[in-house]
Amino acid sequence: MAFLEVRNLGKSYGQAEILKGINLSVEKGEILGLIGPTGSGKTTLLRLIDLLEEPGQGSILLEGREVSGWPEKERIAARRRMGMVFQKPVMFKSTVLENVSFGLLVRGKEEAKQREEKARRALQSVGLSGYEGRDANTLSGGEMQRIALARAIVLEPELLLLDEPTANLDPRSASAIDSLLQGLAGGRTTVIVATHNMAQCRRLADRVAVLVGGRITASGKREDILGQEEEGGISGWKVPGFHLPW
Repeated sequence: MAFLEVRNLGKSYGQAEILKGINLSVEKGEILGLIGPTGSGKTTLLRLIDLLEEPGQGSILLEGREVSGWPEKERIAARRRMGMVFQKPVMFKSTVLENVSFGLLVRGKEEAKQREEKARRALQSVGLSGYEGRDANTLSGGEMQRIALARAIVLEPELLLLDEPTANLDPRSASAIDSLLQGLAGGRTTVIVATHNMAQCRRLADRVAVLVGGRITASGKREDILGQEEEGGISGWKVPGFHLPW
Protein backbone atom coordinates (compact mmCIF):
# COMPACT_ATOMS: atom_id res chain seq x y z
CA MET A 1 0.00 0.00 0.00
CA ALA A 2 1.37 3.40 -1.00
CA PHE A 3 1.98 5.92 1.78
CA LEU A 4 0.34 8.68 -0.30
CA GLU A 5 -2.04 8.21 -3.19
CA VAL A 6 -3.70 10.84 -5.36
CA ARG A 7 -6.63 9.70 -7.50
CA ASN A 8 -8.10 11.63 -10.42
CA LEU A 9 -7.41 14.94 -8.68
CA GLY A 10 -8.69 18.12 -10.29
CA LYS A 11 -8.74 21.78 -9.30
CA SER A 12 -10.17 24.89 -10.95
CA TYR A 13 -10.28 28.55 -10.01
CA GLY A 14 -13.30 30.01 -11.73
CA GLN A 15 -13.06 29.03 -15.39
CA ALA A 16 -9.33 28.25 -15.16
CA GLU A 17 -8.68 24.51 -14.89
CA ILE A 18 -5.36 24.19 -13.07
CA LEU A 19 -5.12 20.42 -12.44
CA LYS A 20 -6.71 17.75 -14.61
CA GLY A 21 -7.08 14.13 -13.54
CA ILE A 22 -3.87 13.81 -11.50
CA ASN A 23 -2.92 10.28 -10.42
CA LEU A 24 0.15 9.72 -8.25
CA SER A 25 1.41 7.32 -5.62
CA VAL A 26 4.41 7.70 -3.32
CA GLU A 27 5.91 4.97 -1.16
CA LYS A 28 7.01 5.54 2.42
CA GLY A 29 10.57 6.87 2.63
CA GLU A 30 10.65 7.73 -1.06
CA ILE A 31 11.63 11.01 -2.70
CA LEU A 32 9.36 11.99 -5.58
CA GLY A 33 10.57 14.73 -7.89
CA LEU A 34 7.62 16.69 -9.27
CA ILE A 35 9.09 18.47 -12.26
CA GLY A 36 7.50 20.96 -14.62
CA PRO A 37 7.69 24.51 -15.93
CA THR A 38 6.45 27.57 -14.06
CA GLY A 39 2.66 27.67 -14.08
CA SER A 40 2.20 23.93 -14.60
CA GLY A 41 0.28 23.45 -11.34
CA LYS A 42 3.04 22.12 -9.06
CA THR A 43 2.32 24.51 -6.18
CA THR A 44 -1.43 23.92 -6.40
CA LEU A 45 -0.90 20.16 -6.24
CA LEU A 46 1.28 20.50 -3.14
CA ARG A 47 -1.31 22.73 -1.46
CA LEU A 48 -4.02 20.15 -2.15
CA ILE A 49 -1.90 17.32 -0.74
CA ASP A 50 -1.18 19.46 2.33
CA LEU A 51 -4.97 19.89 2.76
CA LEU A 52 -4.72 23.67 2.53
CA GLU A 53 -7.34 23.62 -0.23
CA GLU A 54 -10.17 21.34 -1.31
CA PRO A 55 -9.91 19.58 -4.68
CA GLY A 56 -12.64 20.13 -7.22
CA GLN A 57 -12.66 16.40 -7.92
CA GLY A 58 -10.82 13.25 -6.94
CA SER A 59 -9.36 12.08 -3.65
CA ILE A 60 -6.19 12.05 -1.55
CA LEU A 61 -5.35 8.97 0.53
CA LEU A 62 -2.82 8.79 3.34
CA GLU A 63 -1.87 5.20 4.18
CA GLY A 64 -5.05 4.02 2.49
CA ARG A 65 -7.41 6.44 4.27
CA GLU A 66 -9.05 9.19 2.28
CA VAL A 67 -8.28 12.55 3.89
CA SER A 68 -9.64 14.99 1.32
CA GLY A 69 -13.08 16.16 2.33
CA TRP A 70 -12.57 15.43 6.02
CA PRO A 71 -14.02 17.84 8.62
CA GLU A 72 -11.64 20.59 9.72
CA LYS A 73 -10.65 18.91 13.00
CA GLU A 74 -9.56 15.72 11.23
CA ARG A 75 -7.81 17.71 8.51
CA ILE A 76 -5.75 19.53 11.14
CA ALA A 77 -4.76 16.20 12.69
CA ALA A 78 -3.71 14.87 9.27
CA ARG A 79 -1.74 18.04 8.51
CA ARG A 80 0.26 17.57 11.69
CA ARG A 81 1.77 14.54 9.98
CA MET A 82 2.97 16.79 7.15
CA GLY A 83 5.33 19.69 6.68
CA MET A 84 5.40 22.12 3.77
CA VAL A 85 8.04 24.62 2.71
CA PHE A 86 6.75 27.29 0.35
CA GLN A 87 8.81 28.87 -2.40
CA LYS A 88 8.46 32.26 -0.71
CA PRO A 89 8.28 31.50 3.01
CA VAL A 90 6.93 34.02 5.51
CA MET A 91 8.88 34.62 8.70
CA PHE A 92 7.33 35.45 12.04
CA LYS A 93 8.42 38.78 13.54
CA SER A 94 10.86 37.18 15.94
CA THR A 95 14.29 35.60 16.12
CA VAL A 96 15.44 32.72 13.96
CA LEU A 97 15.35 30.36 16.95
CA GLU A 98 11.81 31.39 17.85
CA ASN A 99 10.71 30.89 14.24
CA VAL A 100 12.05 27.35 14.17
CA SER A 101 10.76 26.36 17.61
CA PHE A 102 7.27 27.85 17.17
CA GLY A 103 5.71 24.64 15.84
CA LEU A 104 7.09 22.72 18.81
CA LEU A 105 5.55 25.29 21.15
CA VAL A 106 2.15 24.91 19.48
CA ARG A 107 2.40 21.13 19.62
CA GLY A 108 3.04 21.40 23.34
CA LYS A 109 4.86 18.11 23.86
CA GLU A 110 8.29 19.45 24.84
CA GLU A 111 9.63 21.63 27.62
CA ALA A 112 11.35 24.90 26.70
CA LYS A 113 14.85 23.40 26.93
CA GLN A 114 13.91 20.50 24.65
CA ARG A 115 12.35 22.88 22.14
CA GLU A 116 15.50 24.96 22.04
CA GLU A 117 17.76 21.93 21.64
CA LYS A 118 15.67 20.55 18.78
CA ALA A 119 15.51 23.94 17.06
CA ARG A 120 19.28 24.37 17.32
CA ARG A 121 19.85 20.92 15.79
CA ALA A 122 17.47 21.73 12.94
CA LEU A 123 19.31 24.98 12.25
CA GLN A 124 22.62 23.16 12.28
CA SER A 125 21.28 20.65 9.75
CA VAL A 126 20.49 23.46 7.28
CA GLY A 127 23.80 25.25 7.85
CA LEU A 128 22.52 28.11 10.01
CA SER A 129 24.23 27.53 13.35
CA GLY A 130 24.99 30.90 14.91
CA TYR A 131 21.88 32.54 13.47
CA GLU A 132 19.66 31.74 16.46
CA GLY A 133 19.40 35.27 17.87
CA ARG A 134 19.11 37.13 14.57
CA ASP A 135 15.91 38.78 13.36
CA ALA A 136 14.52 36.32 10.80
CA ASN A 137 13.05 39.08 8.65
CA THR A 138 16.43 40.71 8.03
CA LEU A 139 17.92 37.66 6.32
CA SER A 140 18.30 36.90 2.63
CA GLY A 141 15.74 34.93 0.63
CA GLY A 142 17.99 31.88 0.59
CA GLU A 143 18.50 32.04 4.35
CA MET A 144 14.74 32.35 4.88
CA GLN A 145 14.22 29.24 2.76
CA ARG A 146 16.61 27.33 4.98
CA ILE A 147 14.87 28.61 8.12
CA ALA A 148 11.54 27.46 6.67
CA LEU A 149 13.03 24.02 6.01
CA ALA A 150 14.37 23.84 9.57
CA ARG A 151 10.93 24.92 10.83
CA ALA A 152 9.40 21.99 8.95
CA ILE A 153 11.89 19.24 9.77
CA VAL A 154 12.07 20.08 13.49
CA LEU A 155 8.55 18.63 13.73
CA GLU A 156 9.73 15.34 12.18
CA PRO A 157 6.92 15.12 9.61
CA GLU A 158 6.02 11.85 7.95
CA LEU A 159 5.42 13.69 4.67
CA LEU A 160 7.55 16.68 3.64
CA LEU A 161 6.35 18.85 0.74
CA LEU A 162 8.87 21.24 -0.80
CA ASP A 163 8.17 23.93 -3.39
CA GLU A 164 11.40 24.88 -5.20
CA PRO A 165 13.39 24.49 -1.94
CA THR A 166 16.79 25.43 -3.38
CA ALA A 167 15.74 28.06 -5.92
CA ASN A 168 17.48 30.91 -4.06
CA LEU A 169 20.48 28.98 -2.78
CA ASP A 170 24.05 28.93 -4.01
CA PRO A 171 25.26 25.57 -5.42
CA ARG A 172 27.09 24.57 -2.23
CA SER A 173 24.07 25.24 0.01
CA ALA A 174 21.73 23.54 -2.48
CA SER A 175 23.91 20.42 -2.48
CA ALA A 176 23.90 20.35 1.33
CA ILE A 177 20.10 20.59 1.39
CA ASP A 178 19.83 17.77 -1.14
CA SER A 179 22.00 15.59 1.10
CA LEU A 180 19.85 16.48 4.11
CA LEU A 181 16.67 15.49 2.25
CA GLN A 182 18.19 12.18 1.19
CA GLY A 183 19.04 11.47 4.81
CA LEU A 184 15.51 12.28 5.93
CA ALA A 185 13.98 10.04 3.29
CA GLY A 186 16.25 7.22 4.37
CA GLY A 187 14.42 7.28 7.70
CA ARG A 188 10.71 7.77 8.30
CA THR A 189 10.08 10.78 6.07
CA THR A 190 8.48 10.70 2.62
CA VAL A 191 9.46 13.69 0.46
CA ILE A 192 7.88 15.39 -2.56
CA VAL A 193 10.04 18.05 -4.19
CA ALA A 194 8.43 20.35 -6.76
CA THR A 195 11.04 21.86 -9.04
CA HIS A 196 11.80 22.90 -12.61
CA ASN A 197 15.43 21.84 -12.09
CA MET A 198 16.12 18.53 -13.83
CA ALA A 199 19.64 18.34 -12.38
CA GLN A 200 18.21 18.43 -8.86
CA CYS A 201 15.74 15.66 -9.72
CA ARG A 202 18.58 13.58 -11.08
CA ARG A 203 20.60 14.00 -7.88
CA LEU A 204 17.74 13.60 -5.45
CA ALA A 205 14.66 11.76 -6.63
CA ASP A 206 13.88 8.05 -6.52
CA ARG A 207 10.99 8.57 -8.91
CA VAL A 208 9.90 11.48 -11.09
CA ALA A 209 6.52 12.79 -12.24
CA VAL A 210 6.36 15.38 -15.02
CA LEU A 211 3.56 17.93 -14.70
CA VAL A 212 2.76 20.04 -17.76
CA GLY A 213 -0.36 22.11 -18.31
CA GLY A 214 -2.02 20.63 -15.25
CA ARG A 215 -1.54 17.01 -16.36
CA ILE A 216 0.95 14.30 -15.47
CA THR A 217 2.58 13.58 -18.82
CA ALA A 218 5.09 10.99 -17.60
CA SER A 219 6.01 9.27 -14.34
CA GLY A 220 8.31 6.48 -13.28
CA LYS A 221 11.76 5.70 -11.99
CA ARG A 222 14.23 8.56 -12.20
CA GLU A 223 16.52 6.74 -14.62
CA ASP A 224 13.63 5.91 -16.95
CA ILE A 225 12.27 9.45 -17.04
CA LEU A 226 15.41 11.57 -16.96
CA GLY A 227 17.97 9.16 -18.37
CA GLN A 228 21.55 9.19 -17.17
CA GLU A 229 23.90 12.14 -17.03
CA GLU A 230 26.61 11.77 -19.62
CA GLU A 231 29.89 13.54 -20.15
CA GLY A 232 29.20 16.84 -21.85
CA GLY A 233 25.48 16.88 -21.19
CA ILE A 234 22.32 14.94 -20.52
CA SER A 235 21.21 11.87 -22.40
CA GLY A 236 17.87 11.69 -24.17
CA TRP A 237 14.60 11.05 -22.43
CA LYS A 238 13.75 7.36 -22.29
CA VAL A 239 9.97 7.55 -22.31
CA PRO A 240 8.82 6.62 -25.85
CA GLY A 241 7.42 9.61 -27.68
CA PHE A 242 8.10 11.94 -24.76
CA HIS A 243 10.08 15.13 -25.23
CA LEU A 244 10.85 18.13 -23.09
CA PRO A 245 7.72 20.28 -23.29
CA TRP A 246 9.38 23.54 -22.26
